[in-house]
Amino acid sequence: MSASSIKQNSFPRLLSPIKVGSQTLRNRIVMGSMHTRLEYGQDAVTKLADFFAERARGGTALIITGGVAPNLEGRIEQEALTLERTDQLDEHRPIADAVHAHGAKIFLQILHTGAYGKHDDIVGISELRSPINRRVPRVLTSAQVESTIDDFVRCAELAISAGYDGVEFMGSEGYFLNQCVTLRMNNRGDKWGGSVENRIRCPVEIVRRTRERLGSGPIVSYRMSVTDLVEKGQSADDVDTLARALVGAGADLLNIGIGWHESTVPTIGYAVPRGAFAFASRRLKKIVGVPVIASNRINMPDVAERMLDNGDADLISMARPLLADPHFARKVIERRSDEINTCIACNQACLDNIFVDKTASCLVNPRACREGDFPDGFAAVSRRIAVVGAGPAGMSFAVYAATRGHKIVLFESGSDIGGQINLARQVPAKFEFNEMLRYFRRQLELHHIDLRLNATVHAADLQGQGYESVVLATGIKPRTPEIPGITHRSVVSYIDILSGKEEAGERVAIIGTGGIGHDVADFLTVPGRKPQNIAQFLESWGVDPLIGAPGGLKPPLTHKPHRAVTMLQRGAGRPGTKLGLTTGWILRTELRRRGVQALSGCIYRCIDDAGLHYSVDGTDHVLAVDTIVVCAGQEPNQDLAPLLKANQCDVHLIGGARFAGELDAVRAIEEGLRLAYSI
Repeated sequence: MSASSIKQNSFPRLLSPIKVGSQTLRNRIVMGSMHTRLEYGQDAVTKLADFFAERARGGTALIITGGVAPNLEGRIEQEALTLERTDQLDEHRPIADAVHAHGAKIFLQILHTGAYGKHDDIVGISELRSPINRRVPRVLTSAQVESTIDDFVRCAELAISAGYDGVEFMGSEGYFLNQCVTLRMNNRGDKWGGSVENRIRCPVEIVRRTRERLGSGPIVSYRMSVTDLVEKGQSADDVDTLARALVGAGADLLNIGIGWHESTVPTIGYAVPRGAFAFASRRLKKIVGVPVIASNRINMPDVAERMLDNGDADLISMARPLLADPHFARKVIERRSDEINTCIACNQACLDNIFVDKTASCLVNPRACREGDFPDGFAAVSRRIAVVGAGPAGMSFAVYAATRGHKIVLFESGSDIGGQINLARQVPAKFEFNEMLRYFRRQLELHHIDLRLNATVHAADLQGQGYESVVLATGIKPRTPEIPGITHRSVVSYIDILSGKEEAGERVAIIGTGGIGHDVADFLTVPGRKPQNIAQFLESWGVDPLIGAPGGLKPPLTHKPHRAVTMLQRGAGRPGTKLGLTTGWILRTELRRRGVQALSGCIYRCIDDAGLHYSVDGTDHVLAVDTIVVCAGQEPNQDLAPLLKANQCDVHLIGGARFAGELDAVRAIEEGLRLAYSI
């Protein structure tokens, strides 16, 4: 969808109010639950209140918190939040008050991790261990299941006392309540296991007793897995039975979840097409009479509007998109959708951070979860600043510095902005990078930044022009490895391949297995060199929308590529280990299915007409190829820095110009923000 058509649309369904239970939401935009780790450390309440308040101020109708456990056994990890006692209410009241001050509603999500817990006192509906957790849960007795139900209800009651408008019970993604309802994790023989009626008894009783305890005012929502995408998951009949029982027990709202954490099907990464799981909310809507929330890879208002128009859902959940742009809803309301800072589903600063115990943030919005560190407002003194290079770091600095009142002249040697983004967006699975470029282009316009394209800058060009500071965001230069024959006609740079300057042959060797090497392999082997549509994605990953077999899986459909590609690395480790923690496995799986081979411990001997000569463990080999693509790292492009510093200029290097390493857009964009607030 073009920027102009996005801007002209008013998205009436997305912006229309909706009644849920006894309450009315001002529009259909929901910030779904996500863990940020803001709840840890000093000033946790203030940070959480600032974070959620910013999204409420941005026009979001409903915010659902990260999961809070109903008891100690249900915690995600040792220090995670629980809500069990009245003396804990002061940890929550400021959060609810901050959201209400901006006219939004907020639910507490109540989450029991069960066999997923990362502490030593985990419990489960059975003694079965999760494949992604080394710990074996202690099985709950029947009396302890009853006690756990009481804990859920007590937690819900406390949440309402703290000022929340409702609660959401987390019964998706493989957590405890999801474990209860599947044969995959429930092998009990008592009233909590066996038949589907017994397996759903625990979550249904939680909803029923909560409804009785809270009365009709607060909203009771249940996030249920509509397709588990794991072996021995729920059948279609199981899902339908659970949904009807939950509504019968008093649920006002059903929020869909997709897949378990150990599922081998991607559900939220950039390789997933927008709205790929609309089938899940659509089938749920057909069998229940309460509103249904759709989720997963819905990141722009046109996608949300289309799903609402099609009857796929009643509300739209966007967690990471509201991390990327807290004012998403406000921009839609004001017909400024072309200004939305779109989530590109990279996971690099959100989920990847969470899984290594770091606070979440966002590649495209490094202010996320740090709202208090980077407040709105002007710098004490306005400066005239030259920025050289309009890649991610340069654009980031230019925009943030302009919002702080500085006068920016942005030089770019190429014919367009973007730098390495222009290469990344050539990879079909990374089509979302187009949105990043659209966003920055619009921001440069809005902030009246003096953009000068096709401008090769020399040090003398920056002298005597009234610049009080110079920011070098000149990026990187590809590193050329010292291999005899590296100038052979078969050798090309990754830049030549991704830019379209060179076309690879049918047999390809890629020197380097980092992120760029994997992107090149993907680019060269993906069928049709275009992003998969929804049908193709579901087929290639073996997703059955009809849930014909329990778990909703079927054999994936694979395509043999027209190229034979081999990746090589010097190091002895497993190739691809530095890829994104929560998305790298997707790319490695795709390439493996396409027959891409990856070799480790290679010593490059030479390149000649016979191909690439290398050895592994002392044995010589020759890889007969038509094209050798060099992805052997990069070096900072710092050519201007010494000359400018010699002339007493106030010079700052950011992004690849400061440190090349693996290309890192997260670091580049964050460095632009931090410098803009310090200069």
